Amino acid sequence: MCGRTSCHLPRDVLTRACAYHDRQGRRQIPQWRDPEKYCPSYNKSPQSSSPVLLSRLHFEKDADSSERIIFPMRWGLVPSWFKESDPSKLQFNTTNCRSDTIMEKQSFKVPLGKGRRCVVLADGFYEWQRCQGTSQRQPYFIYFPQLKTEKSGGNDASDSPDSKEKVWDNWRLLTMAGIFDCWEPPEGERLYSYSIITVDSCRGLSDIHNRMPAILDGEEAVSKWLNFGEVTTQEALKLIHPIDNITFHPVSSVVNNSRNNTPECLAPADLVVKKEPKTSGSSQKMMQWLATKSPKKEAPESPKKDESGVPQWSSQFLQKSPLPTKRAARSSLLDRWLKQEKEEEPVAKRP
Repeated sequence: MCGRTSCHLPRDVLTRACAYHDRQGRRQIPQWRDPEKYCPSYNKSPQSSSPVLLSRLHFEKDADSSERIIFPMRWGLVPSWFKESDPSKLQFNTTNCRSDTIMEKQSFKVPLGKGRRCVVLADGFYEWQRCQGTSQRQPYFIYFPQLKTEKSGGNDASDSPDSKEKVWDNWRLLTMAGIFDCWEPPEGERLYSYSIITVDSCRGLSDIHNRMPAILDGEEAVSKWLNFGEVTTQEALKLIHPIDNITFHPVSSVVNNSRNNTPECLAPADLVVKKEPKTSGSSQKMMQWLATKSPKKEAPESPKKDESGVPQWSSQFLQKSPLPTKRAARSSLLDRWLKQEKEEEPVAKRP
């Protein structure tokens, strides 16, 4: 499932992170609808407002269905047929929508049939792993592996003097498949809301939870999901499946309280370890990214690279581990990987 996310980027930065190429291969920046409703946060929960991508054709009949806009919507779909005046009175949970029953439940089948597909934007999402033998749960932050990108040369539109600074080479946003609907209350303005589609967890995440969001990995998948004018529902649903291109790290219990909204929610937590640590490329990228948000302590010596030169993604750690009775044994490699990063952990500050 997916019940908590982070999307803290400022509006202009988020816009650049969502750049795409149109039919002619020109680089475009999506336009905003109701931008004042966007509230950046390290700890977003259901019923809050989150940014989603969707086709401009939903609002402009003559628009190209491949053109995109960003629209802050309420997390938790309110069906268009809902009769009450208060959406909180909805008797069932629409935070997530299971892929295996999406065509059976009217709340999801109807908007999907109308092409109301969207892409939910986030830095990543949080999930809690149940600790065997105790009532405690360990939170994890889950996101795309972060790789250093290079600005390519050539005659691309992004190489023009006016657009060079808009080229995005920073944190890669997580793009999750969703469906949305529009509800008109008896009194007041229309409410747009969405639900995140979920699938069975990939092998690398199955030790944490048995469900995960349906993640659209790559520009082509995002374009097909959004382009309801040319891609049928049946074709679009072929994009809904687990993916393995994902990484994660444990975080502190600060994130448990949805009122906490600081960089500490994302910062890798230090688990109990006894051996020398190793760091991964993604976690180093995470720490560099968080360092721009809050002061950091004096940096220790640079960690040695793995001889193979291949980043050790966190999903590989749990995937290769057996299922012992004690969590410490299962996460030993991950613990070693995180210990040194604790020394670089930034000091959290209140926004």
